[in-house]
Amino acid sequence: MLLRTELHCHNVFSNGNVGALEPIHDCNVTISKQLEQAYMAGLDVLFVTNHNTIDGYKQMLEYKKNHQKFDALNVYPAEEVTTNNESHVLVYGLDHSIKSGLSLHEVLDESKKQNAITIAPHPFSLLDALREDSIHCDLFEVFNSSNVDVYSNLKAEKFANEKGLNVVAGSDSHVQSTIGRSTNLIDSENKLDDVINAMKHQKITIERTGYVQPKEALEHIRYKIENSAFFIDKYTSQFYPRALWSIKLLYKLYMVDPEGIFWNMFYRMSISALKRISKKINFEGYDHRLFRERNLVNILKMAI
Repeated sequence: MLLRTELHCHNVFSNGNVGALEPIHDCNVTISKQLEQAYMAGLDVLFVTNHNTIDGYKQMLEYKKNHQKFDALNVYPAEEVTTNNESHVLVYGLDHSIKSGLSLHEVLDESKKQNAITIAPHPFSLLDALREDSIHCDLFEVFNSSNVDVYSNLKAEKFANEKGLNVVAGSDSHVQSTIGRSTNLIDSENKLDDVINAMKHQKITIERTGYVQPKEALEHIRYKIENSAFFIDKYTSQFYPRALWSIKLLYKLYMVDPEGIFWNMFYRMSISALKRISKKINFEGYDHRLFRERNLVNILKMAI
């Protein structure tokens, strides 16, 4: 049978596990809302890939057991692991969490010990991508709904074609409405071992893809900002100390009217700048490490 599958999404259990360089608050989607949206999307399989934890998995099974309407939807264990250079690796079918901070090959070794399977997520995004090292994973996320710069996905498609990689799509959902935005069909019985085995033998195809819409992206950004005042100050002080006063001012103005027209315009301008940066890095030979260095001058130069 063909199982409609969501391979990449998050919920509230991702909060506090993203890493020292990310806000503590990552996602506001509760278990009940996640299962309801998965049900509405007609999913057969849901892998919840929270950052650096499988906390919440048992709670989801318990909730599902007490709500009969979700009987046809199976939830399986997965994790998005952060490596020692900030890159991410998706791991499926694991028994226990793989700690963050390991090298890519250490993560892959740990995955094999658990008979799990790995996917390279958002492989050419600007901060957390494996890039060319993606070839070491079992599968390759050629389309990521949250890669709204577009060029990251275009580069992934070009790379996958050149290397003959086995591809999947992921919603990378952080808000309720985007669960099931990008789905895959797995030719398997709906049991964890069978699903993992089918993925290992590339019995998986992309069913549909779609981007996160501006309203949804702003919902996610708003949740992170409204709960991250301390983190924003700490992060700015560490990487952009000269801009601290202006960032504080922007934050105060944002909190006055977070859904105002100005911030919608600011978001669209930021996406335009991000697209220029991504195009330069992914197609014009600029060094991707310049963005990871978080040098504001270099970032502004690439954005112009």
